[in-house]
Amino acid sequence: MTGATGAALAVTGTTGTAAADGAVRGATAAGAAPEARSQARGRPYRRREFRGMWMATVNNIDWPSRPGLTAGQQRSELLVHLDTAAERRLNAVVLQVRPTADALWPSPYEPWAECLTGTQGRDPGWDPLGTAVAEAHARDLQLHAWFNPYRVANHTDPARLTASHPARRHPEWVLPHGGKLYYDPGLPEVRRFVQDAMLDAVRRYDVDAVHWDDYFYPYPVAGQSFADDETYARHGGDFPDRASWRRHNTDLLVSEMSARIRAVKPGVAFGVSPFGVWRNRATDPEGSNTDAGVQTYDDLYADTRKWVREGWLDHVVPQLYWNIGLPAADYAELLPWWDETVRGTGVGLYIGEALHKAGDPAQPAAWQDPRELSRHLELAKGYSGVGGHCFFSAKEVARDRIGAMAAVVADHYPARVRPPG
Repeated sequence: MTGATGAALAVTGTTGTAAADGAVRGATAAGAAPEARSQARGRPYRRREFRGMWMATVNNIDWPSRPGLTAGQQRSELLVHLDTAAERRLNAVVLQVRPTADALWPSPYEPWAECLTGTQGRDPGWDPLGTAVAEAHARDLQLHAWFNPYRVANHTDPARLTASHPARRHPEWVLPHGGKLYYDPGLPEVRRFVQDAMLDAVRRYDVDAVHWDDYFYPYPVAGQSFADDETYARHGGDFPDRASWRRHNTDLLVSEMSARIRAVKPGVAFGVSPFGVWRNRATDPEGSNTDAGVQTYDDLYADTRKWVREGWLDHVVPQLYWNIGLPAADYAELLPWWDETVRGTGVGLYIGEALHKAGDPAQPAAWQDPRELSRHLELAKGYSGVGGHCFFSAKEVARDRIGAMAAVVADHYPARVRPPG
């Protein structure tokens, strides 16, 4: 994000459905819909609204708190995050399960994630994704599996990847840029592979949605160009320029994944959380009244508005990580732009909220006010297309530095509600 388990063995000192944990390692965890589970417990929901939080695992942003914890410690921390989400009257957790072309489940395609043990490829001794699904559903929370399609590593040394990593077996798939390694989005074999790797989790587990964040082609880096000259020469001949070809590649990734999810499990939703500015109005009269330094269409080669209009997405979660009144990217300007974008499409709109900025002394004065986020939700009530909000990120939901999340709950979440769908 700019700026978003069944245990294989009984774990001493943990709570929750340990018996169920063992049944979901490497298999689909069964689970009823949140509404049915809630009604069975005599807790009727009043209406539908998305209330989510991102739980980032890359660089151990949210969870686990550090690499190398025991299976029991990792599981205990996970359950605390899920409990906190339920206590805050949220109804969805967006868990990052493929942070750097590695996996938080026993994947046949990619190695175990480094964030778990500190060593990529090392079995952590349990199934984090399986447990997350089972334990989220036990708390009437949806579990959205968050994948990053193309990021391989937050460094440029392939030798630091585990020996069996696909990026080492296929070095021709990988390009360095800005101090990181990426799979090349212009290669058809790369698009197919990353889709296969992500769909493995969809087949195995009862996830409620597939979620992608804002990373497609990498963010621009001053003085550097993404070095896909050879790929463009091989595959870009039918396009007027490289930008059009790159956007086409990203369109294919999204449209193909959308169709494959629906073929594998029609009930699993597909959502994308893009950077909040499609294009500035100065660039395109149909863009937003903003002056953002990044435009997804031009800089990330992601035509997010097209994906909504084509119906490739079930919902979109734009990261509107700015305060009301910010001149370059005013939350109050972007909110109606996105509301208009989804109108008549049937695509759900949930707004990504920058809880991580609340109380951060490096942020503008607006973010020192604990009611800034509450005002966002109040403003959003005036737009019928807005179906909810998602907060970055889990550790901020828990620590709530200046009470911004508490204000949101007090002002807008008086009781638990069903998520849309």
